[in-house]
Amino acid sequence: MGDGMTRNLKNSDSYGGIIAKRLSRRAALMGLASTAALTAVPGLLSKSAQAAARGSLRFAELERVYDQTHHVADGYDASILIRWGDPIAPDAAFDPAAVTAESQSKQFGYNCDFLAYMPLPAGSANSEHGLLCVNNEYPGPHVMWPGMTEDDAGAKATEEQVRAMQASWGHSIVEIRKADGLWSYVQNSEYNRRISGLTEMAISGPAVGHPLMKTSADPTGTKVVGTGYNCAGGTTPWGTILTCEEGLSDTFGGDPAKAPDQKLLERYGYDGSDYYGMARVDERRHLDKEPNEPNRFDWVVEIDPYRPGSVPVKRTALGRFAHEGATTVVNKDGRVVVYMGDDDYFEYLYRFVTKGTFNPNDRAANMNLLDEGELSVARFDASGDVHWLPLVHGQNGLTAENGFADQGEVVIKARLAADHVGATPMDRPEDFEASPVNGRVYAVMTKNAKRKPEQVDAANPRAENKTGHILELSPPGEGKDADHAAAAYKWEVFLLGGDPDKPGDAAKYNAGVTANGWIVTPDNIAFDPRGRLWIGTDGANDFGMADGIYGTDTDGEGRAVPRLFFACPTGAEACGPAFTPDGQTMFVSVQHPAEDSETLEMVTTRWPDFVANVPPRPSIVAIVKKGGGEIGS
Repeated sequence: MGDGMTRNLKNSDSYGGIIAKRLSRRAALMGLASTAALTAVPGLLSKSAQAAARGSLRFAELERVYDQTHHVADGYDASILIRWGDPIAPDAAFDPAAVTAESQSKQFGYNCDFLAYMPLPAGSANSEHGLLCVNNEYPGPHVMWPGMTEDDAGAKATEEQVRAMQASWGHSIVEIRKADGLWSYVQNSEYNRRISGLTEMAISGPAVGHPLMKTSADPTGTKVVGTGYNCAGGTTPWGTILTCEEGLSDTFGGDPAKAPDQKLLERYGYDGSDYYGMARVDERRHLDKEPNEPNRFDWVVEIDPYRPGSVPVKRTALGRFAHEGATTVVNKDGRVVVYMGDDDYFEYLYRFVTKGTFNPNDRAANMNLLDEGELSVARFDASGDVHWLPLVHGQNGLTAENGFADQGEVVIKARLAADHVGATPMDRPEDFEASPVNGRVYAVMTKNAKRKPEQVDAANPRAENKTGHILELSPPGEGKDADHAAAAYKWEVFLLGGDPDKPGDAAKYNAGVTANGWIVTPDNIAFDPRGRLWIGTDGANDFGMADGIYGTDTDGEGRAVPRLFFACPTGAEACGPAFTPDGQTMFVSVQHPAEDSETLEMVTTRWPDFVANVPPRPSIVAIVKKGGGEIGS
């Protein structure tokens, strides 16, 4: 995908004019002096200047470092909580020479991404005992087994290795405890669970039983085996996990030209590439033999971590696309709002508003709340307005005459529906989160080097955007009075990534950013209990830097002044992060260490074990403040 997916190719205001309009309006709304408004920083500040502008964050900023291990700011401990392959069931010891589907189904999964801390008991605010719920995005066969490169792993993998890869991704749930300031996991907990590419799931919502969801193995269109590419996600107010399938197009083989709906397959990137060799062991993954099987993937899956025997459910009302994030807000009228990004070049930002309202006193009553409501997609105007365009059958031209026979077809073809209504193509939308304090919503565009000058628009103001940016959306109202179900919001540029000392980057931050604090390729974001924003990056390695976690305020003198807090080992990406309710522990996923290696025999790091013959292992890091206290304060 990429330029071939481009829509709405129109010239817009000049880059400088766009930014000037957005920033002058933000300064007026926030009552900021012109020196406090977001500006291009002409030079990086000294430590004394930084201290004067640092806002609420009180940690000593980490100096940039990129080596074989992880690093955290002075005054903090970062310990390994759990690693790929660690047993979460009896008799499941990790043997790197014998990675099988059976062993992986009893072990912590590969390539940890989104994570959530869910207190025990359910509904409590316990910050020392809970469930760690972690997405396992994808396997890395070239650094899991010897003799493979990144290019040939799919062809060389044995059937057992392919099955092991299917069992290694998905989602992991483990019980964890904190004792004497240290976190550990409970190996034989009743809650421990692996949900993977081999797990059967239910289908619900408008697409359940739809003709486009029926296959030879499931003529009812009501159930499906497996999930995968589980990237970012979210939690619900009733204590469930929303894990996001981020586009499984390259896990299918066969010839899409022989399928009945080649246009739909093409729009979702299904080209028969079969990167991991999964079609070699699963007949259903042949596009020309089971053309509806792809329609059963690329959804948001709801998991109840408190009920180990519960069946995961693919919630089709939330639409089908390369999901990156599904974060929720209880609106002031009680309806639940879900914010979602479609992580690909020139794709869109989506929102779902439930029809029913959240019942805080009856957990069971909320369990199907995500099956009915309104899905919509964002259109950004240069005037500073963002409009939510309903993706509802019968509205905005989404009719049978235009290829949308019913609401089931609208959600299955959500990308095509968004194209039709005129949504704004974005620079790879990733995480999309609402502040628990100010009520504003922050959307991450990780990068888009494919955007050409004539494709620049107000919300995506740079051609060849290699360093990414973050937008701030403001629903009507403030804080808990914000109306997240409103048809239109205001929007601003929060920051533009890049090196402020390089004019060609056109980076934008507030005054106070240091040589260690500027960012590239933002990805995951999270808020701590105080409403401060923490940013994980994915792609800094391409700039010769470590990916990591940065903290920033969203208001006041520290607004849009990121500060480096945690750095990953070589080849790794920082995902998450997540906090305990008291804000005293930050959990970070360190994904794909040594992925930049050509082969396992030539790995750039064997983090975190640093033992010969043990491969690099994606892991969860638990960060606490030495002596106790809130992270960042």
